[in-house]
Amino acid sequence: MIFKKGGVMTYDPQNIFARILRGEIPCQKIYEDDFALAFYDVNPKTKIHALVIPKAPYTSSFDFYSQAPSDMVIGFSRAISKTVNELGLTQDPGFRLLMNTGPDAGQEVPHFHIHILGGQSIGPMVCPHHGS
Repeated sequence: MIFKKGGVMTYDPQNIFARILRGEIPCQKIYEDDFALAFYDVNPKTKIHALVIPKAPYTSSFDFYSQAPSDMVIGFSRAISKTVNELGLTQDPGFRLLMNTGPDAGQEVPHFHIHILGGQSIGPMVCPHHGS
């Protein structure tokens, strides 16, 4: 669930990713460092589906990239790369990075995260909606 205050997403410290970071909920860890935690999605959409979350309370990609200090942004980006390597996705046929920002884009948890999708052909980026 996305929480809003004055039309802006607010951070909920009880969201599932915050609870995973605190060790209250277990995860199948892939990679971890001072900046990020990567783990397998419990509801995978592709053969390989991982999530990478920053170890700080940012609600969305907009919040993260506009507010996080440079070392956090760089460290988080490197953690994504290291996770892709750990997953064995650096060679063909490739992988997709996906970040949803806001409810219209499908963001379900108000903690910034990136999906790493791979291990199979994924198809087009979006399905066009006719008449919308």
